[in-house]
Amino acid sequence: MTVGEKVAMMTRTNFPLGSAERPLRVAIVGSGPSGFYAADALFKHKGVHLRIDMFERMAMPYGLVRYGVAPDHQSIKRVIRSYERTARDPRFRLFGNVQVGRDLSVPQLRQHFDQVVYAFGCSSDRRLGIPGEDLPGSHTATAFVAWYNGHPDHRNDRFDLSGRRVAVVGVGNVAMDVTRILVKDPEELASTDIADYALDTLRKSRVKEVLVLGRRGPVQAKFTPKEIQEIGSLPDVDVMVRPHDLDLDEYSLSEMRRKKPARRNVQYLMERARLGSQGGSRRVLLQFLASPVEILATGGRVGAIRVERNRLLADEQGRIRSVGTGVTELVPVDLVFRSVGYRGVPLPGIPFDDRRGVIPSARGRVLDRRGGSNGTGEYVVGWIKRGPTGLIGTNKGDSAETVRSMMEDIRGREAQPVSEAADEAVSRLLLDRGIRPILFSDWNIIDREEQERGRRRGKLREKITDPAEVTSLLDGQRLRAPVG
Repeated sequence: MTVGEKVAMMTRTNFPLGSAERPLRVAIVGSGPSGFYAADALFKHKGVHLRIDMFERMAMPYGLVRYGVAPDHQSIKRVIRSYERTARDPRFRLFGNVQVGRDLSVPQLRQHFDQVVYAFGCSSDRRLGIPGEDLPGSHTATAFVAWYNGHPDHRNDRFDLSGRRVAVVGVGNVAMDVTRILVKDPEELASTDIADYALDTLRKSRVKEVLVLGRRGPVQAKFTPKEIQEIGSLPDVDVMVRPHDLDLDEYSLSEMRRKKPARRNVQYLMERARLGSQGGSRRVLLQFLASPVEILATGGRVGAIRVERNRLLADEQGRIRSVGTGVTELVPVDLVFRSVGYRGVPLPGIPFDDRRGVIPSARGRVLDRRGGSNGTGEYVVGWIKRGPTGLIGTNKGDSAETVRSMMEDIRGREAQPVSEAADEAVSRLLLDRGIRPILFSDWNIIDREEQERGRRRGKLREKITDPAEVTSLLDGQRLRAPVG
């Protein structure tokens, strides 16, 4: 570089965004799989200098992997190791216990970051919209899953498992998780990271039958072959299917020919229908083409569910939907779990598609209410981008697409330099508000403590579910830390 070039560099007021002189500053809202995959994809872009701050409402990171994956699916949770590698990158900071929209506003994120990625998923449940849905004893599957996984928001929930028959409405993988946990021998869960209070409740459970209701046919069921076969492999558990539910119409036959997982599901269900009862002490009865139209009370709580028989029709776009026939039956049940899908929750200041329950976007770029790019450097990944579809790994490609858009949008852009003090602006803002972020180093302390508590109980991990206990643990650690 010549002397003239050096002087020109020294007198410049703007630098390329993403350069060493002006690193790209990115905020990611949400610490679940999609957020971490976005961070990883950003770090892999060679030649781009950047810093990432990740904000998480909970004290603990990893979102769906920690609080949504069933305790008997530990192999899935191993993906956390890759997230840990991302979090240890010196360009990354975690701010747990910080809720965007409450502790930090969207305008403040825009002020302090060049790009903002929303990765907070779909935390609300879709409703059935039927009478009796809110009776005591009628619960969302999401709440039950969060409860047995030790989610702080659900640690004080109560589920009465003293009845013999439970209805699970829905045929997705979450519905299968709930069904499996209800009929599985609790001692097979004892060494996992299931919450102790949940294990105690399951040990006292008197549930003998789970009725699984799907509004469409077996071909349209959303569970994977692995999920349904896992239930069928449980000792002393019968999986039952009504043979007439497997009489496929032309729409279903056509769809099954195109979809290998659907063929595998139907083949397996036909095998179970031929087997019939094997004398198990617990059973799962799958009932397709059946929609609940009313939940009825006995003694002030769930006592029965009225189910309508459906038939299938294809609309003009070829999409298969269920239509009620008017034929109903009343089935006594003691408990209902509703698992009919999720939807996102609006964040103040961000456009929201209320019909789909997502932030409207194109290739990951947030769109304004008129359908155009809002041009503010805001992006989405994961369920809040595409809706509640796909498995954990689906988020990897989804996040990569968004990151490609982010890199396209900084190409050729210049920005004013920022001082080193600007890196601490958000920390100061939170401190001034009396908010104590949980950093990744704090999480490491919590992580070690949970594993140690688990070892003492013969478990993989005993999760800390009380936020006050997290604060006490970290305060005690700081008091014991050496001075100087």
